[in-house]
Amino acid sequence: MSKNTKKQAIFVWGGWDGHEPKQCVDIFAPYLESQGYHVEIHDTLDVYLDVDKLLGLDLIVPVWTMGTIKNEQEAGLLKAIESGVGIAGWHGGMGDSFRNNVQYQFMVGGQWVAHPGGVIDYEVHITKPDDPIVAGLNDFKMHSEQYYMHTDPSNEVLATTTFTGEHAYWIEGVVMPVAWKRMYGQGRVFYASVGHVAKDFDVPEAREIVQRGMLWASK
Repeated sequence: MSKNTKKQAIFVWGGWDGHEPKQCVDIFAPYLESQGYHVEIHDTLDVYLDVDKLLGLDLIVPVWTMGTIKNEQEAGLLKAIESGVGIAGWHGGMGDSFRNNVQYQFMVGGQWVAHPGGVIDYEVHITKPDDPIVAGLNDFKMHSEQYYMHTDPSNEVLATTTFTGEHAYWIEGVVMPVAWKRMYGQGRVFYASVGHVAKDFDVPEAREIVQRGMLWASK
């Protein structure tokens, strides 16, 4: 039982390769290990079928853009989170997974719908500086995809971005959540829309928000 003295986390990566899922896992898995976690890395959704295993976890980090998930896989994942297992992720690896699965999207608290202009320069604004996930961080600039999302009004928004309208004039001035936290049953859910490719996490604030979000979400 000695292994169980450590917190338990799994990364589940796959889906569309353009988001560099494995390269991003290679950034954040060592971080969790440095924080005392026992980390497993899976490249199949079948791990979600082992509900007993999932229920013993502290944190699930999904890194799976688009793709499809079987009903039984989704059910296992959602049951674990609802029971109190945390989940944390970024960009399309969590916010654009399994486009036909609305219950999954309900859990996440949002779904990607557009990134006008593709890879562009934009700014992220910290909106809740007293929250430990973003405390001490300043507004920061990204050169990446600025995600336009459909989001849940029950999210606790930590950071936002404002669209200029340059690439879609009708959304000029729209303030869009970039990072949020929420509950799904007893489980803590954290999401950040930064992180199109691994190099995006060379931006210290982008990396720090995800790292702190993972720790916050963990059971």
